[in-house]
Amino acid sequence: MVDRASPWQTATVVDIRTETEHAKSYRLRPQRPMRHRAGQHYVVKLTAEDGYSASRSYSVASAPDDSGEFELTIERLDDGEVSTFLHDELLVGDEIEVRGPIGGFFVWDADSPALLIGGGSGVVPLMAMLRLARTRDRSDLVRLVVSARTPDDLYYASEIVGPETTVVFTRSAPPDAVRGVGRLQADDVAHALQPDATVYICGSDAFANAAGDLCIQLGVPTERIRVERFGPSG
Repeated sequence: MVDRASPWQTATVVDIRTETEHAKSYRLRPQRPMRHRAGQHYVVKLTAEDGYSASRSYSVASAPDDSGEFELTIERLDDGEVSTFLHDELLVGDEIEVRGPIGGFFVWDADSPALLIGGGSGVVPLMAMLRLARTRDRSDLVRLVVSARTPDDLYYASEIVGPETTVVFTRSAPPDAVRGVGRLQADDVAHALQPDATVYICGSDAFANAAGDLCIQLGVPTERIRVERFGPSG
């Protein structure tokens, strides 16, 4: 965990990858590398020539490794000060200011059972956890349930599928989908819930509240439920 007072530093963009029509992943190499934990985030700051600056927090999507690099997946919001610049202007080789990694509560180190429940872009920090489990050959410890509006809105679509994951589509689903379209239900969570698992929920307020209620209905103690909420922040 890095304190919020940690200094700003420059990070170089080493790769940009499109995830969906409105989301891109940016791989960054900081000047002073520090190994992050799955579930942490970084703050990105942009400063204009007149001195005006804007900053936003973005979750790390990559698993911890020894490279010192990390990956942020960022949704473009049309009225966002930071996300629109990153999507429309940032190129490989450019430099931006970052601070982090930050966070010590919503983290997982692939050392105990975990159920990950994400809505929309809330899957980003959970993807870091899934990737960590796969990297360490501990997929037995983790289950991921992710809710997306449509197949086109699903982040990491080619990678996220696997025996550890369940995808719930709320508006439209692919023709071969086994589950019908609809909001997250207790059955979606129950089949993925392992004994003594800690539950990590990330999404909008409405999604987080609904997912948390489902877990409580299924008997998960509140002390084993960790929630990270997000709102529009561009």
